[in-house]
Amino acid sequence: MAGSDEGAQSGARAPAMSPAQSRAARGLLGWSEADLAAKVGLDERLVRDFEGGYGDPPSGQIEALRSALCAAGAVFTAAPNQGVHLTEASGVDEGTRLGALTTENDR
Repeated sequence: MAGSDEGAQSGARAPAMSPAQSRAARGLLGWSEADLAAKVGLDERLVRDFEGGYGDPPSGQIEALRSALCAAGAVFTAAPNQGVHLTEASGVDEGTRLGALTTENDR
């Protein structure tokens, strides 16, 4: 399964994506504002303004951005702390996890 919402109940409406979550998801995926905008056919300025906290884009446009990020493997978390991470199957190399570091990783 591609990205989703952790802890979302069946039939429950997914929470809105915050500007910080959008920036974080793009960062994890290695996407620019232009990359995200192109994925959904929106103007790059909309992404920049939304993530900068300017204006109030229609919820449908925010949902389109969020859906593109989810399709690429972003998983959004809500209460108690909003966040975002990638699914293990997202295909993005997140590096070596702290718990997996050994002297062998240095070679």
